[in-house]
Amino acid sequence: MSTVRILDKTFRTSIPESEILQRVKAVAERINHDMAGKNPLLLAVLNGSFIFAADLIREITIPSEISFVKLASYEGTSSTGKIKEVLGINEDLTGRTVIIVEDIVDTGRTMQRMIESLGTRNPASIHICTLLVKPDKLEVDLNIEYAALEIPNDFIVGYGLDYDQQGRNLRDIYTIVE
Repeated sequence: MSTVRILDKTFRTSIPESEILQRVKAVAERINHDMAGKNPLLLAVLNGSFIFAADLIREITIPSEISFVKLASYEGTSSTGKIKEVLGINEDLTGRTVIIVEDIVDTGRTMQRMIESLGTRNPASIHICTLLVKPDKLEVDLNIEYAALEIPNDFIVGYGLDYDQQGRNLRDIYTIVE
């Protein structure tokens, strides 16, 4: 198990890239099955989900589209509790099947806010797809249909997730060493 130093923190490998890619493929297969004939619009939440979204869309074999939205609720290693919509959605969502693609769902408040915002645009349905979920930290009731991995309530970095904008490029997922 390797460790990396990012800024002032040390992290150890917790999920190797090979396991991540297996789980991404399994989620894509479920989406391919469930969304056949629907041409879903995947809305990837930047910045954290960009690697997950890229790997996911390459495994999706049904007709689909992808777009990006940017929301921010983190500073350092903790959530600010305030969600700022930085970059909006330009697509017409009326009657569309929408799949939100997120890197991680912890409290669920960001996802809840996004679902409320998207709901005003009259989509046919909204689904949640996340690389990671922290079930012990969820504060809101969400129907997370597509979760690649459940993890404990640790701070993590890598595979698109960052610590103060650093570490997104790491292929594996690393957990902070206290």
